[in-house]
This record gives sequence, C-alpha cells and structure tokens, in this order.
Amino acid sequence: MTRGSRVAAVAVLGILVSGCGSASEPSPPTGVDQLVIPSPSLDPADFVASIDNQWLPLALGSEWKYRATSGGELARITVTVLDETREVQGVAATVVLSEVVNQRGRVVDQTREWFAQDVDGNVWRVGEDGVWEAGVGGAEAGLAMPARPRVGDGYRQEYAEGVAEDRTEVLGLDGSASVPYGDLTGLLETEDSSPLEPGVVELRSYARGIGLVRVAKDDEGDELALVAFVSAAG
Repeated sequence: MTRGSRVAAVAVLGILVSGCGSASEPSPPTGVDQLVIPSPSLDPADFVASIDNQWLPLALGSEWKYRATSGGELARITVTVLDETREVQGVAATVVLSEVVNQRGRVVDQTREWFAQDVDGNVWRVGEDGVWEAGVGGAEAGLAMPARPRVGDGYRQEYAEGVAEDRTEVLGLDGSASVPYGDLTGLLETEDSSPLEPGVVELRSYARGIGLVRVAKDDEGDELALVAFVSAAG
C-alpha cells in the first residue's frame, strides 16, 4: 500500500491479487473484543447501514480536506463519503472517494475504498476498487477502527497477500496535534506499518467526531494534516 496517501482510507495503488494465495494468520488476541482479524468471511446480519464510530465517522456527504507534504512537494487531498454502496460478501459497504490534486492543480489519483460497521460499532475495511476485495482471490476484511480502542490493541487493517497487509497498534488516547484545522487534544494515536514496506512507520492521530487529522512518518517527517472538515451527520 502506498503510505501517507490513504486517509481513513486514502489510496492503495496496485493490482488485484490473482489466484487464491495463502490464508492469513489472525491478529493476536490483544483485547479487540475477541474479533477474528482479518476475517475470512462476513455475515450481513452482523452489520448496520451507517458508520457512526466516534473515531471514524463516515456519514453520507461528509468531506475532509488535507494538506499533504512529501519530499518538499505539496498536494491537496479531498476525502468524501459518496451516496453509493458496494456489496461485499453480502454486506452493503459505504464507498469513500479520495482525490489527490498536485500543486499544479492536476488530479493525480482517485481511489474508492469500501467500509462497513458491525453491530458493535467496529468499522471494517472490506476492499478498494481495482485493488482488492474481501472474499476475492484470498483477500480478507480487516479492522479500520475498533469501537473502543485500547492502548496496546493491535490488528490488521486488511489482507490481500503481497498487495495490502497494513497493521495498526494503538499507542495512546490522550494525544494532541496542531493542524490547519485547529489545535486538537484527546486524540487517538496509532502506529501503522506493513510487512510489504519494512522499516516504514506512520504515526496517525484521530479526533472524536472528526476522524483522521494527522499522519507523519517518523523517519522522514512527511505529513498529512487536516485543513477542513464538513460533517453531514444528523
């Protein structure tokens, strides 16, 4: 997965896994409500229509705007929850569009990712258009955000062998960040990594009722920072 460009799920760039591949190992039991992560199958009866997780709210029509800095280059990223769904293993998943515009005003990337919330409030990442889909080619749904994150929780965000293997560990629940959107406190902080990119670590910060507000690479200083947020939640 391309690091730093995905917001709650911004871009994964690659080719959908072909063939069955090997089954993934579940995440270790770290207190994430005894969930099997990643999940080889989804039961539609376990999911609800809307996503209102306090750390990753994806209400229809909500929009986030970010400033991205990488290697001295600037870009703008807009993330929008679309008025459409994608059926994945019988679950009607919410579609989130991420659009990257470079400093010359050109759209250089567009991605659609699919998310679904279970009855307990956990948000699952179930695929990305043209890259991977849970239940296809050995790919499995991962956990995008627990309902109740706890320090020390660890889980896989997704699993498509050789394509999407991101993992997350919860570092804290009382972080702070200063971004163009404002000075924020009481943030959920996570460390994200992938065996596909050894040595690359992202530090992510989430605000209640908003979602992702900042991403930084601890070894390069690359940053994604929230500029504006419009909630469509009722």
